Amino acid sequence: MALANRTSAPEFLLLGLMDGTDIHPLLFLIFLGVYLVNALGNLSMVVVVRSDGALRSPMYYFLGHLSLVDLCFTTVTVPRLLAGLLHPGQAVSFQGCLAQMYFFGAFGISESYLLAAMSYDRAVAVCRPLHYGAVMTPWRSAALVRASWAVAHLHSLLHTLLMSELSYPRSAPVRHFFCDMTVLLSLATSDTSAVETAVFSEGLAVVLTPLLLVSLSYVGILVAVPAVRSAEGRRRAFSTCGAHLVVVSLFFSSVLSVYFRPSSAYSARYDRLASVVYAVVTPTLNPFIYSLRNKEVKDALKRGLRWRAAPQEV
Repeated sequence: MALANRTSAPEFLLLGLMDGTDIHPLLFLIFLGVYLVNALGNLSMVVVVRSDGALRSPMYYFLGHLSLVDLCFTTVTVPRLLAGLLHPGQAVSFQGCLAQMYFFGAFGISESYLLAAMSYDRAVAVCRPLHYGAVMTPWRSAALVRASWAVAHLHSLLHTLLMSELSYPRSAPVRHFFCDMTVLLSLATSDTSAVETAVFSEGLAVVLTPLLLVSLSYVGILVAVPAVRSAEGRRRAFSTCGAHLVVVSLFFSSVLSVYFRPSSAYSARYDRLASVVYAVVTPTLNPFIYSLRNKEVKDALKRGLRWRAAPQEV
């Protein structure tokens, strides 16, 4: 392996979100605030879903795991982004860069498959409401979550092993705020054609598969909703699916715009801005999109706050 043969592993220099060597304290405070809001929102969602007995349906089971993935997803990149805003040109070892790329890919792919599982859950709830309990059993819900995690980590491991076989200069500037696969491919000094083909085909499958599942689920929902006789039933169906559709649109549109466009259209600045959308903004908005549009989640949060505020008897 190329990694094992290196007597002196390369070192990458992360140039951060902004070009140049200037520090950006205002941006640091903004992103620190966003990260803290992300941690508070997603941790609150995980705790509420696990502790409140009223949120025992598969939809909230998936939502709890999505919140956990979102928290991990941002934690992989945002601390390094924050450091780069105050100290531009952070040095990262080759092994550290590969580790960041692995976890970033694993959590990102997990998110895409969890969104697909949630869309399947919503499709069953709208299209087969009388059989919902029989179809979305606890065992099946747990199997979908485990499959999401397993597939994501296997794909990310494969991509990381392929990238580790390439050769890089001993010191290479990375025009990004994290070790992104596309940027590392552009820095490689060895032939990348075989790795690019493998990574692109695998990446295409891993992104388009959940996107196709989401699309099929919503086609079924759109066909089934007009058949619902009551206006209240149609309103509830659209309400429960609306929040999920917003999250799906934000996530997949930004991912596709970065990883699946012609190389001639490559722009380091655009890649960094788009990465902020799907790696920072979307995971931060997810718990608020779901909670603000969901009465059961809001009621559970209120119950939790009342319990915390109530004086405890000795």
